[in-house]
Amino acid sequence: MQIFRDIAGLKTFLNTWRKEGKSIGFVPTMGALHNGHLSLIEASKSKCDLTVCSIFINPTQFNDSKDFEKYPRTVDNDLILLQKYNCDVVFCPTDDIMYPEKTQLQIHFGYLEHIMEGKHRPGHFSGVGLIVAKLFHVVQPDLAFFGQKDLQQFMILDRLTKDLLFDIELVCCPIIREEDGLAMSSRNQRLSKIERLEAVALFQALQLAKEHLLNGKNITETKKIIYNFFEEKKSIHLEYFEIVDRNSLQSIEESIQKNQQLALCIAAYIGEIRLIDNIIINY
Repeated sequence: MQIFRDIAGLKTFLNTWRKEGKSIGFVPTMGALHNGHLSLIEASKSKCDLTVCSIFINPTQFNDSKDFEKYPRTVDNDLILLQKYNCDVVFCPTDDIMYPEKTQLQIHFGYLEHIMEGKHRPGHFSGVGLIVAKLFHVVQPDLAFFGQKDLQQFMILDRLTKDLLFDIELVCCPIIREEDGLAMSSRNQRLSKIERLEAVALFQALQLAKEHLLNGKNITETKKIIYNFFEEKKSIHLEYFEIVDRNSLQSIEESIQKNQQLALCIAAYIGEIRLIDNIIINY
């Protein structure tokens, strides 16, 4: 496994492979790796000749400075895991490498940045788009792999890739869950034992909503059931629960079309830890 901390060395190495006609897969991460990230490494290795993983905690996508400060930093362990999963290349730049000057650029994504995650985390997606664009320019992968848990982020990056004419195929990989259904997340590491047990309520709520929708409940009735579900969970603060079209993320307020693919999306605080989740259903 090759580890690079500078852009020039990484580019030189990757160009050698590119000249040989080898395909390059890319998995951008912020570290604190878990099985969800590692499933992306496996997906990349199954489709590409060379897999690159980046580890960089991007400061511009945090709208809460305390969240940035407390984000898990486990680089040594991350490298051990990546070695175990036969990742070929790891890019671990510093802030000074990725942001040699204070950035002035803002990226706007239209309605996608004003709903759900964008609504509750102003500026977040501008920071995500900025760092991913930088990483795409550096790595120049053929395929890039992202997890479905960050579904709205995937849609944002799909828009970025198309609008900036990146010649990169984006792959959305399934959510990897714990045995009780909790979606794997780096932030799970910050949960106390009690909070960890409570956190499964997000997945339970999504399953409850799915059941009611498929049994004929309408959007309004289903949302009311979920809001009531969380009213009984005093230790959890529901930030949003939305039923949206899978392909556009546009909110569905009234009737659902036959054969429409839906995304049920949720965000909640368990103590001070914010978690998100979603499931996709065919109606």
